[in-house]
Amino acid sequence: MEKVHPEGIRKIFLMGNPNVGKSVVFSRLTGVHVIASNYAGTTVEFTKGCIKLGDVSAEVIDVPGTYTLEPTCRAEEVAAEMLQQAVSDKGGGTLVINVIDATNLERNLNLSLQLLKQNIPVIIALNLWDETKHIGISIDREKLETILGVPVVPTCAVSGEEIKELVTRLPEAKARAYEYTEEKRWHEVGNIIEQVQRVTHRHHTLLERLGDASLRPLSGIPIALILIYLMFEIIRFIGEGLIGHIFEPIFEKLWAPVILKLSAVLGSSGFLHDILIGKLVDGEIDFVESLGMLTTGLFVPIAMVLPYVFAFYLVLSFVEDSGYLPRLGVLVDTIMHRLGLHGLAIIPMMLGLGCNVPGALATRVLEARRERFICATLMAIAVPCMAQIAMIVGLISNHGAKGLLLVFGTLFVVWIALGILLNSILKGESPEIFVEIPPYRIPHLTTLLKKLWMRTKWFLQEAIPYVFLGVLIVNILYSLRIIKFIGKFTAPIVTGILGLPEEAVGALIIGFLRKDVAVGMLSPIGLTLNQLVVACVVLAMYFPCVATFAVLIKELGVVDTIKSAGIMIVSALVVGGVLNFLLNYI
Repeated sequence: MEKVHPEGIRKIFLMGNPNVGKSVVFSRLTGVHVIASNYAGTTVEFTKGCIKLGDVSAEVIDVPGTYTLEPTCRAEEVAAEMLQQAVSDKGGGTLVINVIDATNLERNLNLSLQLLKQNIPVIIALNLWDETKHIGISIDREKLETILGVPVVPTCAVSGEEIKELVTRLPEAKARAYEYTEEKRWHEVGNIIEQVQRVTHRHHTLLERLGDASLRPLSGIPIALILIYLMFEIIRFIGEGLIGHIFEPIFEKLWAPVILKLSAVLGSSGFLHDILIGKLVDGEIDFVESLGMLTTGLFVPIAMVLPYVFAFYLVLSFVEDSGYLPRLGVLVDTIMHRLGLHGLAIIPMMLGLGCNVPGALATRVLEARRERFICATLMAIAVPCMAQIAMIVGLISNHGAKGLLLVFGTLFVVWIALGILLNSILKGESPEIFVEIPPYRIPHLTTLLKKLWMRTKWFLQEAIPYVFLGVLIVNILYSLRIIKFIGKFTAPIVTGILGLPEEAVGALIIGFLRKDVAVGMLSPIGLTLNQLVVACVVLAMYFPCVATFAVLIKELGVVDTIKSAGIMIVSALVVGGVLNFLLNYI
């Protein structure tokens, strides 16, 4: 048995089954400054960061979750290949932290025994140790360590318990030749379980009963509907509260007077004034209609959109960490198969409601290229981001609930109908869903807030530059009368098929940069309710924003992205035309 010298550790691979808390252990070891990368030649993602060990830094790599080193899917192939590269590293200094779910020791030990045959130093993190007490499982950690011949450290990554001991014992990681034949591996697992684990009878907790109920269609569907309703009510409550009590007063009472003084300095009109401040409405700043970089360019992302995005990511992080999303995936699996997807495709869709960019990235959870194409296309067409939703609600809610129902009802129907159509046209099959269902847990506040901060910070870094760029471009296009020219050129489509005025062309153009800004540009045009509904639906469908478009090229490739874009344009024109006809002539 060979130990690793403390100062010789250069790489640490985190390996384990899916849903064992591996990513939380990774977060505890490395903090928030991490890099996500695709494994060469695939869309399978892994994450890496650094940990300080004395006077040296070691790289920590979160390997894709796997049940075995005998791969059955692409993610498991990547995990096995990464391990083999580490084993063949002649320089040494590499070890594996095998993260195990202590509540399901038998299943996890299958991978552990395979790792112990690889001639690489291993240390085991017996994670979810706190859960074993709750469900009546007792594990003799010392005996397990003796049998396996490598360090075994009980951990609770969510709360951070024993993570320090795990780091302290890293130099004790050992490489050992653990022989058995492949045929006898499960027999050996059974022997180990018999020696180290005891299970006592106990009654199911309330969370366990709720977990079972949320998987049965008869009770699970009402639970899902209630939960989704509560999610959006909480999002609306938090978002509207932040806007009405914090952001709008700051802009109206503090920022508007400053901008009015700057407007006077710039002569209240002119090219530079229109770019920076925009048009004055009755001599005052209108942060939605002025369309200046320092007015609308700041107000839209910060005061109108950020509150809803913050609220959405807060709620989503809570739902993720509680363990509900895998259950929702299982529950909707049958429906999603009708669309050519499996249940886990609901995760990119829900992420897309916050922002389409992470939604597009999350299509990587789907195994087949066909599935990723269908999922990304449906999300880009029929799942508006929270920024766009916020603007649509703000624009149409004054007309009552009818307009909102028409917009979001149409997008839902499109999502179902287009999914069924793509599933019937595109060749191939949808794989079955294979996912571990973790127990329900109360989310850890620190971890939840860290995730919320990372997502909110990312949104601000992405949103504000594109909003600024969008406002700048549209003002320049207006000043050069280019939009007016395009409006006349596309009049047969915009006014004929969609029933919109030529002035709406500017919004359709700028929608490629930022959908929320584009929806805001509809406000000063004076559209009827029917026109607003058609315009909002077409804007949602015809193209994603440029950031999402760039990610789609990266994830799907140029050819498939062009195909997806073609589907978007045709769908938007067909649905917009039909909607215009139905609303105005029936």
